[in-house]
Amino acid sequence: MKSGNHISKQIISGLTIILVLNSCAVVKTPYFKTDYYKQTISRLDSLNPEINSVNDTLYAGFSRISITPDLTKKYDKRKEAKHNIIPLAGYGNRRGKPAEGIHDSIFVKAVALKSGNQTVILVSADILIMPPNIIDEVTSQLKPEGINRDQLFFSATHSHSSIGGWGYGFMAKSFAGKENINLEIWLISKMKMAVLSAISDLHPAKIGSANFKASPYTRNRLTGNSETINNDFSFLTVEQTGRKKAIIGSFSAHATTLGRTNMLISGDYPGYWQRKIEERYADIAVFFAGSTGSQSPVGKGDEFDNSKYIGESLADSVLNHLSKVKMSDKLTLSSLSLKINLPEYHIRITTNRNLTSRMSNRLMPLPKNVYLQTLGINNLMWIFTPGDFSGESALLIKKLLAAKDYDAIVSGYNGSYIGYIMPGKYFYLDHYESKLMGWFGPTLGDYIMELIELMNEVVISKN
Repeated sequence: MKSGNHISKQIISGLTIILVLNSCAVVKTPYFKTDYYKQTISRLDSLNPEINSVNDTLYAGFSRISITPDLTKKYDKRKEAKHNIIPLAGYGNRRGKPAEGIHDSIFVKAVALKSGNQTVILVSADILIMPPNIIDEVTSQLKPEGINRDQLFFSATHSHSSIGGWGYGFMAKSFAGKENINLEIWLISKMKMAVLSAISDLHPAKIGSANFKASPYTRNRLTGNSETINNDFSFLTVEQTGRKKAIIGSFSAHATTLGRTNMLISGDYPGYWQRKIEERYADIAVFFAGSTGSQSPVGKGDEFDNSKYIGESLADSVLNHLSKVKMSDKLTLSSLSLKINLPEYHIRITTNRNLTSRMSNRLMPLPKNVYLQTLGINNLMWIFTPGDFSGESALLIKKLLAAKDYDAIVSGYNGSYIGYIMPGKYFYLDHYESKLMGWFGPTLGDYIMELIELMNEVVISKN
């Protein structure tokens, strides 16, 4: 027994030495004094003259492609993923266990909007995030089709009970299970198909947008402060002339009504929202996770009862507000896509100590293509961010834009993932969001906020 204890102490001592040798102090340099800031601002300045706003007849197209796996079927590796072993993504303490069944179907959906010579495509899927490796390949395959990255705007429902197996590196494996190359190829093909199908469905249409308070369904899980949550449910309704209808909705509560013990694939409460909208009104409903940073869902009942309660309650509210939406067959469309440079990448091990960038990259490779995007749709500004964006910060953005007579949506998971993007004042809290998921130092939130404000100014100036 003593010998075993001695060996354990040696192992702990060895691991401690390894961590010390591969760790560094938290970098506190003001972001506006760094090279990454100057390089990104220079890129933004160069894009400014290229940004145009068009106002013309609206054309819209919709698509819905199932990504529901068949857990009983083994697919030919040359054609499809081997879906009979699919880990659930969302919780590290599931330890990459495979799904045990399907509770409800999941999809990737797309809406294409065209005004004049500009076409943009909004893409969301019933999964945890839009994996960077998947999106990089999707955008690469779409380029020969004449579709560029700056036309694509991504998000996910952020369901914590959807398919995994799409990531690489230790961190991705912890939250999404072991990488499955065949599944990645299959998922890439489905996302590409969704984009192309939406574009091929373009028809004359009209569009409108609205929002309403949905405070009973979300809370601030970081500080508990009810004054610092983004509790708006925002939506757009798009109707093809004499054809199909679509509703695009965005809400900022995490899709975590289903806990780690659930082993069934599900879209969580966004899935219930989409299904009820499609049953009662629209041909297609698309959900975009909003500023989910620090915001949890609030409902009634356990697990799927809770999912249903939140999702269907929000759907009922949308349906009740439809009569107030002003529709237009003209679309003022403008957009700005900014590839951003990032601070040093450090996975944190204590409040004041990080793993080195080299060690962090070994645990989870840093995304290569990280984009902030702003999309102007009539009097709505939609900001697409590459992570869990703070609800508190989104609330400030909405207030700033409201002063300029614009509504706003802030969504996350825009084809990349850089962890939690939150105000610097929370960086040193001993909390999962700030500690485990704060990879880019205490000034990341302030840096992203400045970029968003500058991008909004550029797009608004063109309208």
